[in-house]
Amino acid sequence: MDRNKFYRIREELHRHPELSGQEKHTIQYIRQVLQEFQPSRIHPLEKGHGLVAEYSFPGEGPTLLFRADIDAVAIAEKSPLPYCSENPGVAHKCGHDGHTTMLLMLAGLLHEHPLERGRILLLFQPAEENGQGAQLVLQDPWFRQQKIDRAFALHNLPGYPFSTIICRTGSFTCSVISCTITFTGKTAHAAEPEKAVSPTAPLLHILHLSESWNRGTLKNPDYFRTTLIELHIGEEAYGVAAGSGLIRLTLRAASEKILQKHRQQLEQFVQQTIDSHPPLRCSIEWTEPFAANENDPESVTWIQEAAQSNGLAYKETDHPFAWGEDFGLFTQHIPGAMFGLGAGISTPALHTPDYDFPNNILPNGARMFYELALITQLSE
Repeated sequence: MDRNKFYRIREELHRHPELSGQEKHTIQYIRQVLQEFQPSRIHPLEKGHGLVAEYSFPGEGPTLLFRADIDAVAIAEKSPLPYCSENPGVAHKCGHDGHTTMLLMLAGLLHEHPLERGRILLLFQPAEENGQGAQLVLQDPWFRQQKIDRAFALHNLPGYPFSTIICRTGSFTCSVISCTITFTGKTAHAAEPEKAVSPTAPLLHILHLSESWNRGTLKNPDYFRTTLIELHIGEEAYGVAAGSGLIRLTLRAASEKILQKHRQQLEQFVQQTIDSHPPLRCSIEWTEPFAANENDPESVTWIQEAAQSNGLAYKETDHPFAWGEDFGLFTQHIPGAMFGLGAGISTPALHTPDYDFPNNILPNGARMFYELALITQLSE
């Protein structure tokens, strides 16, 4: 397989990044590239810019799902790359251009070296960055009819040696969700604040309450972390006592169960505040949910075997990663696992202007997927 060809594909994807829900050009380009590798069928998603490329083989066997995310992030590219982003303020600073290319390389491998049995589904998923893409896929009418035996995905990891495989059983990434809580009361003259209906006390109490739930480090199974994103009360009007405000938080936990427990506690407090302060109106909005990636033990064993077969170093991490990844929603419904692929010790961090996916790890990511297909085909 011509590596340089796929390097060029990755760089073409990099030139045309698109935000979550806007991946129209990206999916058209993916579909164009797939034609050469002759999938058995292509199934476009009913909603969102995504598709599933299906490869069916002669004998009966398991159905495996391999997923790549295709969206970019709202970060301006500053590096003078020859394939620099042509979309101002948008760039592939999480490596989804690389993930997508690895899945296209897997399509090439399946075309050149077909399996003996089973089905392989290659999911090119939109809207990972805002946590909506996995839900779109799981709700898709065609996808709901599929019986999928295993699901796999990977994420490149700067800070680890090139092509080292990083994995663990259980939570690989945290459950994460964001919220905005808005209070609307009544303003008054600053000389008579007692006549205002102020949101100050409940907003500060929410901050104190949610931060009191913080527990342990990522190595603890009960890990939980609240992060204050924004706290805003009143306006820049010195003669007016504040009558409105909002607070934005992210909640993250080592497991979906712990996250949902604190989500419910926060909702209960907001309702209690409304009930005890009738003049104060309040709303709570939950956004960007990411379920924890719960790695199945058998799938993790196969990932370790695939790394060994490919001559790649394997590292078992002793804690989940703190960031969210919406492949976790698949692992809540389908046995499988996500693993990390080292992107280099000195590679800039994800979601920073200087980050760029390293081309030289592309073949190893594709070979890991192909080896997992071989192992699972023999084991299921």
